Amino acid sequence: MIDSGVARSETIIEKALIESGHQPTELRAIFLTHAHPDHIGTANYFRQKYGAKIYASGGERPWIEDIDLQFRERPIPNFYSLAGQSAIVDCVVKDGDIITLSQDDCVEVVGTAGHSVDGVSYRIGDVIFIGDTVPVAGDIPIFVSVEQTRDSLNRLEKLTAVAIFYPAWDKIYSYDEMKTKIAEARGLINELENVVLGIESEKERSEIVDSVSTVG
Repeated sequence: MIDSGVARSETIIEKALIESGHQPTELRAIFLTHAHPDHIGTANYFRQKYGAKIYASGGERPWIEDIDLQFRERPIPNFYSLAGQSAIVDCVVKDGDIITLSQDDCVEVVGTAGHSVDGVSYRIGDVIFIGDTVPVAGDIPIFVSVEQTRDSLNRLEKLTAVAIFYPAWDKIYSYDEMKTKIAEARGLINELENVVLGIESEKERSEIVDSVSTVG
């Protein structure tokens, strides 16, 4: 499983597994792209109930294993109802790692930081799961580093032999479709950067939020 959704979505996920012809007991690994609450919410549940091992990067690990720490450092509304419980990371991954699950299943780790401090994507054959690496218009643009986000966009665009991209936000994308989304993301980042740099320091916080919210 790539990422684990929000807390209390366990039944939905178990139902989806069964409908796909599998059983929850077959779940052996949970690959977390990053530590944000909407991606880690059921990880501990599936680890505890079915013994699935949790894979995540070293930079994301502290917030996964201690959600109280994450809340202190990045408080958001409804945090605990989304994040669920802290979860032990069984296997720390880094860019370039190849994880062999079976004779036919290998997962390649691709470093795609920017949206989060040490975010990663997971490539399986010609498919890659990219989490929230690519910011999209109409959604809240979240990134901890503009430059890392740009680097990750460049990296995704230059991947060879990738046919399908799975982002966290809506649907699957072909390579050509994702190239378009990446180009749009670059434009969004540039526009946000220009707005932020042009904000007068004496503006009220609400005015700053209004200015940024109109982008995209």
